[in-house]
Amino acid sequence: MPERIMFTMGDIACAEGALSAGCRYFGGYPITPATEIAEWMSLRMPEVGGAYVQYEDEIASITSVIGASWTGTKAMTATSGPGVSLMLEAIGLAVMTETPLVLVNIMRGGPSTGQPTKGQQGDIMQAKWGSHGDYQIIALTPASVQEMFDQTVQAFNLAEKYRTPVFVLADETVGHMRERLVIPDEKDLELTYRKLPSGPPEEYLPFKPDDDLVPPMALLGSEYQFYATGLTHDERGYPSDKEHVQIELITRLNDKILKNADDIIDLERFMLDDADIAVIAYGTPSRSARRAIKDARAEGIKVGMLRLKTIWPFPDDTIASLATEVKHLIVAEQNLGQAYYMVKASAAPTPVHLMTKPAGMPQLPHEILDKIRKVDSI
Repeated sequence: MPERIMFTMGDIACAEGALSAGCRYFGGYPITPATEIAEWMSLRMPEVGGAYVQYEDEIASITSVIGASWTGTKAMTATSGPGVSLMLEAIGLAVMTETPLVLVNIMRGGPSTGQPTKGQQGDIMQAKWGSHGDYQIIALTPASVQEMFDQTVQAFNLAEKYRTPVFVLADETVGHMRERLVIPDEKDLELTYRKLPSGPPEEYLPFKPDDDLVPPMALLGSEYQFYATGLTHDERGYPSDKEHVQIELITRLNDKILKNADDIIDLERFMLDDADIAVIAYGTPSRSARRAIKDARAEGIKVGMLRLKTIWPFPDDTIASLATEVKHLIVAEQNLGQAYYMVKASAAPTPVHLMTKPAGMPQLPHEILDKIRKVDSI
């Protein structure tokens, strides 16, 4: 399709991004504030020859997405924090079986039912540590309607390239705000597709990696036979309790993300060249921080922002380097401090100040400006 322009909400931009990325299967269960993604997919999937299925719960929806992915279909689900809580065992299965998929979490207030119609950023650590065992995850944090589209496309590209689940973590404000969206011409999109095996079928080892640590992925029903299990497995896919098999497998699953962090991590530097203070933010608070920084600059305060467009893998090295360039760091996030502790560990001994607001509304520009003034006066 040619370029299209819409005035729409972030949830719908996310759905359109998935479709443009080639997603042709959506398994879902409605939950505020992500329901609009499922609703839009239910309308649009038949138009593009895809399939939309609503299941009885979030567990069924995520496991169906895993199954769809093994047929060669780009697949996605969308939910919010309580739904992710139910999906986490299956996310571990997707990590272990190296199944590419996209999971969108439109974050709301919690714990438990919390504030279904209000936004927070309380699921950052859940995305990384919610499942069990040693593993890495990729999580993107859009801050606008356009980025809901762009980063959903990016999420599919990363999922296909690294054979892994990828989160799109957007707070409710981004999911429900309405802005201008430009959907590019399909021919202008750079899409990634998983590697397929090419050698003789009788020599195929389903979990033998290439030099990039990612194995080619056979498809269900193809001439390449495979066995996929959540158990520790060797390169044939056969379960094994041998110590060296566990060590080699888990190390590789982690390293394929960590050793490619420079390719995965996406950051924005804003007015940092001469800054004495750096604000670190992601999602909606980064929008308020941008305005606050401009106002602070007008007052003569040298402040800038590092915006985390990717939050996992965490940009430890970039933050450690930034900490040597500034006198203070401020972390502005819509929770009681989750990324804050990661920043603090990376930035030591540079002082790190938390600007927190675990409520249904993000920090406003004047609130962040007040924090900048206080830190500047130290």
